[in-house]
Amino acid sequence: MKKISQILNWLSSLKVAILILLLIAISCAAGTLIPQQESDQFYYDIYNKNPLIGIINGNILLLFEFNHIYTSFWFLLLLSWLGIALAVCSFRRQLPILKSALKWIDYKYPRQIEKLSIAQTIQASNPSEGLEKLRIHLKKQGWNVKESDGRIAARQGVIGRLGPILIHLGMILLMLGATYGSLNGQTIEKFLAPGRSINLLDRNEEQELTIELQKFQIDRDPQGRAEQYRSKVKIIEPNGKKEEKEISVNYPLRYKGLTLYQADWSLAAITLQFKNSPKLQIPIKSIPELGEQVWGTIIPIKKDGKDPILLTVNSELGPVTIYDNDGKKLMTLSTNKEAEVKGTLIKIINIIPSSGLLLKRDPGVPLVYTSFAIILFGGTLSIISTKKIWVLHEKEKSIIYIGGISNRNLSGLSKELPKFSNLLNN
Repeated sequence: MKKISQILNWLSSLKVAILILLLIAISCAAGTLIPQQESDQFYYDIYNKNPLIGIINGNILLLFEFNHIYTSFWFLLLLSWLGIALAVCSFRRQLPILKSALKWIDYKYPRQIEKLSIAQTIQASNPSEGLEKLRIHLKKQGWNVKESDGRIAARQGVIGRLGPILIHLGMILLMLGATYGSLNGQTIEKFLAPGRSINLLDRNEEQELTIELQKFQIDRDPQGRAEQYRSKVKIIEPNGKKEEKEISVNYPLRYKGLTLYQADWSLAAITLQFKNSPKLQIPIKSIPELGEQVWGTIIPIKKDGKDPILLTVNSELGPVTIYDNDGKKLMTLSTNKEAEVKGTLIKIINIIPSSGLLLKRDPGVPLVYTSFAIILFGGTLSIISTKKIWVLHEKEKSIIYIGGISNRNLSGLSKELPKFSNLLNN
């Protein structure tokens, strides 16, 4: 039993809790520096050439699960350890404090009151009347009063002792919710062109929802700079129920536990026409070698496939820049314009943008939000000071002893004591 008690004391130690919190904070900082949930080859390529802090290469990083810190074994162990420490602290310290605050203590002897943090002795001319005045005043001020044979015990703000317990409970729920969400959540990032859709499957691999992009729009200022991205999406359930919503940056869609964010944008295709041919929609892809936001494609303009040209574009508004096979710039062609390129008439019809959608399903969100509410409520209660006073009438000497204690704001209670004394003495 003694060893168990020592272990519990160590687990609930403030120093241990601070150390765990420090380790968790360092781990979270590392999680922001190291890209998460990438392929193994990504970490080999990046960190074998340039080890993190000079010693952590790709192999070490993967060995210690730094590629998915928030779901790693050691990080979950830290969270569990902190949760156990908070629970033990609540049961071994905070609950006994709350029980003690709720328990009425009857001080029957003057020396008990004189030992309190704040104490005063009053020579009263009419003790009975003074005690009655004080009792009525305390009740009007919201104090709980217990009276017995010339003695008064009163307390106020006992509910404040519940605050630390609620904060501990909220933190435990927060860690449970965050962990549950990390282990069972789902994140999908997808670029969709208008008319395309994503099919979401449940755990039984059955279709749960279909998200179809109907329209994507980029709002630009007069100088052509992007100000906002908007996507009009249609949510289709398996039973045929449909719902249309618009999302934009900072205005996501929340639907039955799913959160859909407007995260990015791209260019999907160029629609063009050769002479009198049908309209052709040609996919384009990012070309980082030419710039941060440059998309393009290589197309042949002759039947034998020789002498191809490169089309590049950096905005859905155009224009399209055309290069020959040697990288020489031939011309710049705006949308709905046509020109002859190497003997072939080419017309740019339009440029089709694609919306970068980020889908997140986090089943731990209700727990996390509940924990925030509990922590805020507990923190508010913790501000309330718990005050207790005792009044004892020594009938033989017509002396009244009054004293009190407070877990915080003792100076506030000391300022109230003269008011109580005046009531007892008048």
